[in-house]
Amino acid sequence: MKQRPKPRRKRPDRRLYGALVGAVMAVLSATFLWQSEGESVATPFARNYDFSCEVAYVNDGDTLRCQDGTRVRLHAIAARETDGSCSPGHPCPGASASASKAALERLAGRRINCVQTGTSYRRVTAICDNEQGVEINCGMIRSGAAVIWDRFNRQEPICRPRP
Repeated sequence: MKQRPKPRRKRPDRRLYGALVGAVMAVLSATFLWQSEGESVATPFARNYDFSCEVAYVNDGDTLRCQDGTRVRLHAIAARETDGSCSPGHPCPGASASASKAALERLAGRRINCVQTGTSYRRVTAICDNEQGVEINCGMIRSGAAVIWDRFNRQEPICRPRP
């Protein structure tokens, strides 16, 4: 008895597969490059800001005061207190208090535009962009001057384009 040959399974066109893998890699590379450049690249998305702030001074790595007296707490990040400590139950970054404060002074500059996310201890919590369109909250995380506070980031994520 003669055995019939097994039917050959048709394989997908390798050129199509290669093109698909190449396209996926290109998208992932572009996304990674955009994210890794972080604070030097302004996000191309328009934002609807709730308020603007002329920065009077920076308290520490996650809080600043506007000329009009408004205190702004950057949403979903945690930095060391001015004395170098970390509050109990709060995430604690490796950066010193002075390094975090200096990073926020550099990122914020003179004027910021913010989207309010809530309030905390008579402060407005917000996601803010500097005059170059860089999201300050995300810039603080990427610089290592602050850490992301997952509890609040789950409520309103930072480090992503917002329409």
